[in-house]
Amino acid sequence: MPATIQKDSLDFLTDLSKNNNREWFNANKDRYLEARDNIIDFADALLVEMNKHDQIETASGKKSLFRIYKDVRFAKDKTPYNSHWSASFKRATKKLRGGYYFRIEPGNSGLVGGFWGPDADDMKRLRQDIDANPDTWRTLLGDKTLVETFGTLYGEQLTSAPRSYAKDHPAIDLLRYKQFMLRHLFSDEEVLSPDFVYKVNEVFKKMRPFFDFMSEVLTTDANGMDLVG
Repeated sequence: MPATIQKDSLDFLTDLSKNNNREWFNANKDRYLEARDNIIDFADALLVEMNKHDQIETASGKKSLFRIYKDVRFAKDKTPYNSHWSASFKRATKKLRGGYYFRIEPGNSGLVGGFWGPDADDMKRLRQDIDANPDTWRTLLGDKTLVETFGTLYGEQLTSAPRSYAKDHPAIDLLRYKQFMLRHLFSDEEVLSPDFVYKVNEVFKKMRPFFDFMSEVLTTDANGMDLVG
């Protein structure tokens, strides 16, 4: 029997969103700890499944989980707790780039995979490849399975053309991306289903052509020479 997300792990978040203060949280600390353990068990089970088809650097479900306590120093919203569970998994080795992420929140659960914050060198290399091979990118992103599962590429974009690229560049829609991610949403009913861990894993598996393509671009130069050895 796979690790199943329990209904109270969602209900706790619903109640927390209505009572996002330290007094309520401290009074419900036992509920929080039980729900957190449930999500860790789920993440551990997911990690086992993911390592059957990918190499994940993240050591455990516990290591993957983000803290529920918010850093409010620079936030407009000063409520002290996140009203969702979330975790991320990093791919291992310099050859395998990108990362996986899941978010569990009543009415807003989903998965994201890809490249959250490419550094300047990565961004330059990606745009070089888009400039040189726009048709290859459109073929990748237009794949039937990818479109049916994720829709369109997801992520922040520049409001105008990046430096040194014309505003009327034929691939300007791709060149404007600052993040390169895929996203898939789940209903609460799906989240609570006994086979949810397998559903999540299958969606992550469908990201692999995207990950493999991006990893190839980011580990080779414009001439196709290996950059990481």
